[in-house]
Amino acid sequence: MSRKLKIRKGDRVRVVTGKDKGKTGSVLSVFPKNNKAVVQGINVSKRHTKQTAQQEGGIITKEMPMDISNLALLDPKDDKPTRVGFKTVDGSKVRFAKRSGEVIDG
Repeated sequence: MSRKLKIRKGDRVRVVTGKDKGKTGSVLSVFPKNNKAVVQGINVSKRHTKQTAQQEGGIITKEMPMDISNLALLDPKDDKPTRVGFKTVDGSKVRFAKRSGEVIDG
């Protein structure tokens, strides 16, 4: 059973805790089962890889999943962290920023 998360792919978020605290980025993918998300340019790790026929060797950097509880959605109005709520508008369920009350796209 998948969980309904308040953060989705494409959202702009700010890191609230951890080594990248204060950084902002766009969500690349979300894993509802693990309650994790991958954010562009955040929680980057380096991996040393051996050269193969398909891939060049060297040090590869890639974003790793981080817990959604460490992320806060940015308000579309003033780009400050906000909590997310749900409400119905014209018979459809939409997300809204609790800080400004503005409906979030998606």
